[in-house]
Amino acid sequence: MERSMKEGKILWEPSSQLKSQSNMMNFMKWLKTNKNLHFKNYHHLWTWSVTELENFWESIWEYFQIKSVSPYSCVLSERIMPGAKWFEGATLNYTEHVFRNRDEHEIAILSKSETRSLEKMDWGLLEKKVAAFASALKASGIQKGDRVAAYLPNIPEATIAFLACASIGAVWSSASPDFGSHTVIERFKQIEPKILIAIDGYRYGGKNFDRTETVREIKKAIPSIERTVFIPYLNESSFNEQEENMILWEPFVAKHRDARLQFTPLPFDHPLWILFSSGTTGIPKAIVQGHGGILLEHLKQCLLHMDLKKGDRFFWYTTTGWMMWNVVVSGLLAGSTILLYDGNPGFPTVETLWQFAEETEMTVFGTSASFILSCMNARMEPAKFALHHLKAIGSTGSPLPPEGFSWVYNNVKKDLWLASVSGGTDVCSAFVGGSPLLPVYEGEIQCRELGAKVEAFNVKGESVIDEVGELVLTEPLPSMPLYFWNDPSGERYRDSYFSVFPNIWRHGDWIKISTKGSCQIYGRSDSTINRGGIRIGTSEIYSAVESMEEVVDSLVIDVNHEVMLFVVLEKGIDLTPVLESTIKQQIRLSCSPRHVPDQIYLIASVPRTLNGKKLEVPVKKILSGTPVSKSVNIGSLSNPSALEYFVKLAETNQSPNP
Repeated sequence: MERSMKEGKILWEPSSQLKSQSNMMNFMKWLKTNKNLHFKNYHHLWTWSVTELENFWESIWEYFQIKSVSPYSCVLSERIMPGAKWFEGATLNYTEHVFRNRDEHEIAILSKSETRSLEKMDWGLLEKKVAAFASALKASGIQKGDRVAAYLPNIPEATIAFLACASIGAVWSSASPDFGSHTVIERFKQIEPKILIAIDGYRYGGKNFDRTETVREIKKAIPSIERTVFIPYLNESSFNEQEENMILWEPFVAKHRDARLQFTPLPFDHPLWILFSSGTTGIPKAIVQGHGGILLEHLKQCLLHMDLKKGDRFFWYTTTGWMMWNVVVSGLLAGSTILLYDGNPGFPTVETLWQFAEETEMTVFGTSASFILSCMNARMEPAKFALHHLKAIGSTGSPLPPEGFSWVYNNVKKDLWLASVSGGTDVCSAFVGGSPLLPVYEGEIQCRELGAKVEAFNVKGESVIDEVGELVLTEPLPSMPLYFWNDPSGERYRDSYFSVFPNIWRHGDWIKISTKGSCQIYGRSDSTINRGGIRIGTSEIYSAVESMEEVVDSLVIDVNHEVMLFVVLEKGIDLTPVLESTIKQQIRLSCSPRHVPDQIYLIASVPRTLNGKKLEVPVKKILSGTPVSKSVNIGSLSNPSALEYFVKLAETNQSPNP
């Protein structure tokens, strides 16, 4: 692949105080004292963590003092993928580790939504609510291994219900209420939940969206659901007591308010939750992850790589349908306060989340690259808010371009740790991300994460440095899926990750790893543009185009060796020949002449998944003549109508106005 991204300049360096007080440095000191292991810097530590894999993960177990009822026989039985067995014999519980160090008077959750004002919940109240819900689940016949499905927004009830499920060994799965009935049924029907927890509707952008009929459709389509616990989130009178097997949240837990929170010891690989892939081209994959693997990975991720501590206030803008919700909940493992927000981040103004940051004294602000770029394009100045508590910003979802980095430091705060991260639902964590010991370079991810043997493979399957290649993992990771639900032979699992490089995890992203250890993600490898044998990552083009004031959004597709660029423009701006020429010149100068598109088209909106990812591969299939029904799962999209333009374009081979 052609390399056109410039090496970044240093935008920020951690102070000696920050480094010395970081959890990462404390971990290195612990290794020196307890294991006689001396590391000069982070990169030496990383090399040891992926070379001495078993010793590293055992040190994580010991450093975080994992509580197990029974001992493990060995750390890793065999270094194989798939099928690695970690800490066999150990029995533990994720929820127990959440509550083991809590201070009942400290705040555990701060939450706000478009329907609720800011609410506080201390650890003592959270524990009582989790205990009551867990006891109510058991009284309803829920046992270890049973699935509980939630159709809920990002509100405290979702966190409470999940922790309750995990405490008794039930298996959790959630979907956001902005998912339609077909999308939810397609996911939950696979896993046959016994209980559904649901709301009557939600408010987004000041508008109410009723979901009572959707809940009825879900119940009707999934016969395994024995009971529905109902939360009247929009309207207290929306609940119909006559409906069979439905009960309000409060009556459901009423008899169990005095219950004590107990924890069922579970095997290390007992299912904790089931996440779902976006399902853009087929039935979503039901990804099963375990108590032990997630516990170790999230302790490493949240405490070492995010440097979360007691006293921190940890936020990531997410819904319950995205893996970042699960990561936010794991912020509780650090004893941090987690911040929940349900609503449109641009309503009533584009400053809403920055106001939320000020109001909650947020210390870690997690968001997406698209949010940062939207703030940049809106010429926002978050520095006008009182953000003196804010110490870090996290960005994920798509590559953050260099201008996004610069905007943060110029408009939010100079002394700020900006951690761009990249990983996936598949492992519910990051492969590459931040370290409090390293500088931040413009446009670059700081490092490969501990224990993650991330490499860039060329077409020959050779590991390369300072070249763009396929992102692969050449050693197992504890949070890799245990299996896919209803995939008894493991065929779908193997085909998803191990079909290109045998016994090597291929993630599907382009990555470049520099000699100094930093990384850059160049987009999905299955949507690569090929120009005369030179492969080009789409993220480079997006970075160049979307930095222009006139451009709101963009999509680039390579069809039959013709590069087609689709742009969404600011209101009142037309795609004139002059603007087309300007866009091409911008790409030529920012990237290279090879990146310049053959055609530029004006569209109304870029089709995206429910999690906000651009629909590159399905649109390419549509433009290549494949019917929509075989190109994309409509239920996985947030704006299905956006596909109509591409269907017309494929039929007419012209560029009709949107």
